[in-house]
Amino acid sequence: MADVLENKRAATRFRILVEIADRQPAVSQGEIADAVGVTSQAVSEYIRELVDDALVEKEGRSRYRVTKEGVDWLLREATDVRRFADHVTDDILGSVGEDAAVATDRIAEGDAVTLSLVDGLLHATPGEAGPATGVATTDAEAGGDVGVTGFEGIIDLDPGSVTVLQVPPVRSGGSGAVDADALAAACADAGVVTASGVEAVVALDRAGVDPDTTFAAGEVAADAAGRGIDPVVVATADRVGRVTDALRDADASYEVTDAA
Repeated sequence: MADVLENKRAATRFRILVEIADRQPAVSQGEIADAVGVTSQAVSEYIRELVDDALVEKEGRSRYRVTKEGVDWLLREATDVRRFADHVTDDILGSVGEDAAVATDRIAEGDAVTLSLVDGLLHATPGEAGPATGVATTDAEAGGDVGVTGFEGIIDLDPGSVTVLQVPPVRSGGSGAVDADALAAACADAGVVTASGVEAVVALDRAGVDPDTTFAAGEVAADAAGRGIDPVVVATADRVGRVTDALRDADASYEVTDAA
């Protein structure tokens, strides 16, 4: 479990530091007290401790700023909280909850089904062939959506790998420096194509490729890879870092090459 969830004091310390970061440099202890649900005196004591621990620096009366150490601490704790939340959602609730799947054949409520991932979507097939199974909670015709619960076993899945194709910025030739035919070929077999940056979008347009999204390109590609799809991200050079940050956060396998 994340440290900030271990006890109320740690959670309050985390929330107060978040509030300071959100309101800095002019910090109203009364407003923070209302937001967190503690007294102004308690906020004052917490802030004093944060200053002593070099997580916050005081710049004057009612003026505070989160230090680099404070930002690093917040990022670490926030990452732990997110991982814990993912664990609860995916590993705990996912095993007792209900999900939707695409029915591969006619299914009746109460039928045992075998689960698989096809093109990144959960599919349910009548029977218990396994290795992952469940129980239908609704009726469905072939191709329809069916509710599934009682998940058991593990879905056989090989995570995908992301290819990041880097397009030069406009000052270095932009989309005009990209071989449109080569780019089209590189995207031809991709299950998902995303784009980040104007030059990347224009390069894909010239190649006759319609990207699945031009927003949150790295996050979408990471999610697709986690579902067994091999995505391609076409990104302008100055946006590649944002894309790879999202892929690393998701522990997705990726390779960066030049599209030019």
